[in-house]
Amino acid sequence: MSAGGTDPRATRGDDRELLGIAVAEARLGLAEGGIPIGAALVAANGSVLGRGHNRRVQDGDPSMHGETAAFKAAGRQSTYRGTTMVTSLSPCWFCSGLVRQFGISRVVIGEARTFHGGHDWLAEHGVEVVLLDDPECVGLMTDFIAAHPALWHEDIGAD
Repeated sequence: MSAGGTDPRATRGDDRELLGIAVAEARLGLAEGGIPIGAALVAANGSVLGRGHNRRVQDGDPSMHGETAAFKAAGRQSTYRGTTMVTSLSPCWFCSGLVRQFGISRVVIGEARTFHGGHDWLAEHGVEVVLLDDPECVGLMTDFIAAHPALWHEDIGAD
């Protein structure tokens, strides 16, 4: 698989189902007045360890991204090897660092059209990256960015 690219052989049958969890979390965040990015941390056996959504606006906490919320909800694990982080949007550098720091083996990404985060870097460092290019994820972010450009630019740290 090329760095950050999609390799159909790497897509597991349940990847789209798991992405549904991240999308449901993204929709919850949007309904709460926040940024529609959701995620889930999944064990090697397919069980969901934790799920969450971006809560920067709701909690006033700049570190509460979708991936960090899912990671926190999963609680302490003896190892993160073999786990998959499923996220509706390409992970930013902060969340990409979390994946590397804790040895999360795999990242499934809903879309990277509206934001191309650190997933190429993750792939270059041995993390299996599956980019699904999901139209629902693209639509959620495109609509949100059009409606709330200032909030979006604050979220991604743009000037």
